[in-house]
Amino acid sequence: MNRIEGRVKVTGLATYAAEYPVEGVTYAYPVQSLVAKGRIARVDDREALAMPGVLAVLSSERPPELAPEAEGELALFQSREVAYRGQIVAAVVADTYENARAAAAAVRVEYQPQAHDVHLSAEHPGLYRPKTVNPGFPSDTGHGDVEAGLAAAATTIEVTYTTPVLHNNPMEPHASLAYWDDLGRLMVYDTSQGASSGRDIIARTFGLPPDAVRVVARHVGGGFGCKGTTRPQAVLAAMAARETGRPVKIALTRHQMYDVTGYRTPTIQRLRLGADADGRLTALEHVAYEQSSTVEEFAEQTAVPARVMYGTPALHTAHRLVRLDVATPSWMRAPGECPGMYALESAMDELAYAAGLDPIELRVLNDPETEPDSGLPFSSRDLVGCLREGARRFDWERRDPEPGVRRDGEWLIGTGVAACTYPARRMPSKAVVAAQNGEFLVQIAAADIGTGARTVLTKIAAEALGVDPARVHVEIGDSDLPDAFLAGGSMGTASWGSAVFRACEDFQRDGKEGHADTAEEIARDAEMARHAFGAQFAEARVNAVTGEVRVSRLLGVFAAGHIMDATLARSQFIGGMTMGLGMALMEETYTDEEFGGFLRRDLAQYHIPANADVPGIEAVWLEEEDEGLNPMGSKGIGEIGIVGTAAAIGNAVFHATGHRVRDLPITPAKILMPRF
Repeated sequence: MNRIEGRVKVTGLATYAAEYPVEGVTYAYPVQSLVAKGRIARVDDREALAMPGVLAVLSSERPPELAPEAEGELALFQSREVAYRGQIVAAVVADTYENARAAAAAVRVEYQPQAHDVHLSAEHPGLYRPKTVNPGFPSDTGHGDVEAGLAAAATTIEVTYTTPVLHNNPMEPHASLAYWDDLGRLMVYDTSQGASSGRDIIARTFGLPPDAVRVVARHVGGGFGCKGTTRPQAVLAAMAARETGRPVKIALTRHQMYDVTGYRTPTIQRLRLGADADGRLTALEHVAYEQSSTVEEFAEQTAVPARVMYGTPALHTAHRLVRLDVATPSWMRAPGECPGMYALESAMDELAYAAGLDPIELRVLNDPETEPDSGLPFSSRDLVGCLREGARRFDWERRDPEPGVRRDGEWLIGTGVAACTYPARRMPSKAVVAAQNGEFLVQIAAADIGTGARTVLTKIAAEALGVDPARVHVEIGDSDLPDAFLAGGSMGTASWGSAVFRACEDFQRDGKEGHADTAEEIARDAEMARHAFGAQFAEARVNAVTGEVRVSRLLGVFAAGHIMDATLARSQFIGGMTMGLGMALMEETYTDEEFGGFLRRDLAQYHIPANADVPGIEAVWLEEEDEGLNPMGSKGIGEIGIVGTAAAIGNAVFHATGHRVRDLPITPAKILMPRF
C-alpha cells in the first residue's frame, strides 16, 4: 500500500504540533542556565518585562504552581537548584516569537556556582549498582563460574569499548501549543510518540484528572525515542498559557533540543570471553558503565543483549551508573541493544580472529536452543538462517580471512559481519471500529512518527474485516481516542494491531460497532522469549593515506515474524541501518568538561549520513511463522536495523586495515593513530 498520509505530507497539508491555527496565539522562549551546577541567587526580569509585546516572565522567583507529583525535568521553576548547563531556568512569553526571544536575552540570572563533575569513567567513586535498568530488567544477572570458565578456555579475550553521547535529531523540532478552554480543560498539541501517556504525564504534573487534559499529535516528524515521554516544552507551554490566559506556542531550536530532550548515555563496556578449542564459549562477562543526571535516574540496559545471544555455561552481565551534573539521558533508537550489541559483536569478532575461526561459524556454533539467561524457550529464532542467507548474498565464502590484504590503489578493503536482536513485545491498547455509510472508522490513540502506522493499521483492519482498504479510515494521534501504548520499543504495530484486529472481530459479531481492550489477552500470553534476530554485513573501504572510511555496501538479513508491508518494512530496516552507519563513523556529541553542557549542538557539526555515504544498501528478510506473538504474527522492526550495523562496520574496518578501533566513532584520526 501507498502511505495513507503521503499526499498531505508532500503537499504540505499535514499539520504538526507548532502549526495548528489557534486564534490569539502567543510565544514562549526559554532562558537556559549558563552554569553546570549551583543555585539561582536572583532572576532579574525587569528589563525583559518592559520590552515590546512581553506578557510574562516565568521563573523560580515566583514559582508557577505544579502538583507535588511533578518530577524530574518537568518540575520547571520549582527549585532554585541548577543541575546541569542548559537547564531551563526562566521563560518569556510575548506576542511574537521575535519579541519573546529578544526579551529572553534580556533576563538576567545571577548564580551561586559550584564545582561540577561531568566526566564518566569506569573508576568514578560515585558508581553504584542501580536496582533495575530500562525498562525494568534486573541490573545484574549471571549463572555459572566466569573465572573458572575463562581459566579453562583455550582462547580468551578481555576488551573495552566506548561509545559517545549521541543525540536523536528528529526532523521536526520539539514543539507544543497549549491553551485552557472555558471549562478549565487543558488542550496540548504536542510532538509526542504517545498521546495517551502524554495526557497522563501532563495531568499528573498539573494535579489534574486525566480527562481534564487532551493531547493531540496527529503527525510527528520523527522521534526515535526522544519524543517517547513528555518533554519540558509541553509543560512550559501549558504553564505559560495558564499564566497569561492566552494560547502559548513553543518550538525549541536545534541547540536547545540538545540540552533538554534527552540523549543516549555514553558507555564504557568491558567484556571478557573464553572459548574452548572447538570454539564453544566457556564464559562471557559484559559490564557496562553509564551516566545519569542528579535530577532523576535513567539506566540504559546496555548489557541485556548478552543475556539473549549466545549459549555459555558461565554468563555474567552488570550495569554501573554514576549521577553527574548533566542532563538526564533517555531513549534513543534501540536503547541498550544498540550500544550493547556493538560491544558484544565486536568482541565476538575479536574472539573469532584470536581462535582462528570464521566469524559466522563462531556465532553459529554458539547459537542456543533456549534463552541463555532465563532458560525460556524462544517463540522463534532464526539467527542462523539470517547468517547463512547473508553469507550467500555477500559472497562470504570468497572472503580472504587475513586482515589488511585486499587493496584498490590507496584504498584498503574489508568485510565484516555482526548479529543483531531486539525484543518482540506488545503492550495493552484499546480500539473501536464502527460502520459509517458503507465504510469503516477505526479509532485508536496510536502515533505515526513517520513509520507508516496509519497505513499498516488500515491494512490490518481491512484484512480482518475482509474489505477493500479504501473503505477503511483510521483515526489516530489524539488522547480522546481509545488509549494506546506509545510508539516505542518496536511495539507499535504489535500493540495497536492486536487491538484493531480484536475490535474488527468484535465488530463482525455485533455488526454495528466493535470494541477491544487487549490487557487481559496480553496478560495471558505464554511465558516465552520473544525476539527478532538478524545479521548485518558491511564492506568498508579505508584510505591508507588519509584514513577516510567509506562503506561501499551494507546488507541486512532479518527474521522478524510476518512482514506486514514490504515497502514500509524496507524503509524501516534501511533507516535503522543508516543510523547505525552514522553511529559507526560520524555521530558524536562532545561533553564540555570545563563549563558543562554539550558541544557540537547542531547539524553543521553533528554529522549524520547522506545518500553518498553508502552507495549500496540492501535489506531482506526471512518469513517466519510465529503464532505465539500476536494475531498478525509480526515482530517489531523499527529498531533492529540499527542494532548490529556499527559492529559490522567496525569489524569490516579491522578486516581492511588490521587495526581495531574500539572507541566510536571510527574517524580518520583513529585510523591513522597507530602510525604516529
